[in-house]
Amino acid sequence: MSFIVWVAMLGAVLLLLALTSSYLRWIPVTTSVVCLGLGVGLGPGGLGLLQLDLPQASGWMEHLTEVAVLFSLFVSGLKLRLPLSSRSWRVAFFLAGPVMLACIAGVSLVLHYGLQLGWGVSVLIGAILAPTDPVLATLVQVNDAQDYDRVRFSLSGEAGLNDGIAFPFVILGLLLVQGAEGSQWLTDWLLQDVLWAVPAGLLSGYWMGRGLGHLSLYLRTQHADSTLSPNDYLALALIAMAYVVADLIHGYGFLAVFAAGLGLRQAEVHTSPTPQAPAEHLVQPVVGHQHVAPEHAVKGDIAALEDTQVAAGIMLGDMLSFGGLVERAMEVFLVTLLGVVLIEHWDWRALVVGAALFVIIRPLSTLLIPGRGLLDLRQRGLLGWFGIRGIGSLYYLFYALNHPMLPSVAASSTNLTLSVVALSIVVHGLSVQPLLARYEAGRKRRGQ
Repeated sequence: MSFIVWVAMLGAVLLLLALTSSYLRWIPVTTSVVCLGLGVGLGPGGLGLLQLDLPQASGWMEHLTEVAVLFSLFVSGLKLRLPLSSRSWRVAFFLAGPVMLACIAGVSLVLHYGLQLGWGVSVLIGAILAPTDPVLATLVQVNDAQDYDRVRFSLSGEAGLNDGIAFPFVILGLLLVQGAEGSQWLTDWLLQDVLWAVPAGLLSGYWMGRGLGHLSLYLRTQHADSTLSPNDYLALALIAMAYVVADLIHGYGFLAVFAAGLGLRQAEVHTSPTPQAPAEHLVQPVVGHQHVAPEHAVKGDIAALEDTQVAAGIMLGDMLSFGGLVERAMEVFLVTLLGVVLIEHWDWRALVVGAALFVIIRPLSTLLIPGRGLLDLRQRGLLGWFGIRGIGSLYYLFYALNHPMLPSVAASSTNLTLSVVALSIVVHGLSVQPLLARYEAGRKRRGQ
């Protein structure tokens, strides 16, 4: 399939979404559901205009999904403004820790005892399907830095954390699939892939983001270029540096990039005298602000703000806009590709796995979150349902496919993962808007 055909496909899908956005806004269907349907229609099961050989494409698909997740994780970190001591973070930590582990164990048991798959491939698929998605779950995550709703905040924090925390369990599944023997490999895995790589990624990314944020704001105020600096360059540089540094110290790059966005946000928090007012809400950069005089570059009462607040507002506003654009474009392209290959790789066993994961395992695992006034029954129910699987699972699938494994294991992993992700896009994509509308209406009635 030629490059020009894929470019034409992407352009046509984006054009269709742009022209129909006013109609899609009024029906309970997410963009991902539409893109999945378009991919099915354009693929071999429909018009046959597009086709994709996944074994041959696994190399570049791994990197493409990796880039999509990196941008989404960085943007997720930028949106989370509450201090780490906030009670809302406790829910996110439980979702990304005990709840995710319960989902891995539950899916592994279903695959082994229900579908008669070996323990190695069962653990591998369980780990691949474990992380909730930061790309497709945008609607259920925080809308902006002033959104402190506990459901949205917890799901955003979970999606940022568990895309990296799932990595050691994918590696564990690969080791089991490859028939690792003895006990030394298990000790090495625990020490290197769990106890070292997870905190190394989080700490290196957080302090890099926070340090670079303070340095950038200092330089901009010292040289009076608050409105002139190219903030998209800074976002790209921080994503790349956090990812590379984490790799050099054998930490997880996904966690580092998420933590870098979080650290950069915390640098902004320290510029604001009112923690409830994010800097990008105090000032709004105008289009092309890098090319006009500073007094015409922003909207807002900049005379009442300090220079660091103006610089922080413009920096965060630009980064969120740039990251969101890349995130949406990647979502459209990758979900359409999933639709193209879905019919060829559809596995009916995914109905069993999906039903168990979405309806039983994930909702029951949220009971592991302690009470003590953190969540009411409605919030716990929403957290249990909105365990959306997506691009993160696709990345781990292609990562696994690029490691040695038997053809039968590769086929089962591919078919079940693609099918369960497609089911998640459909069932969660059709239910997210009605459920959130009822939740928001309930919050307004209670005056929250």
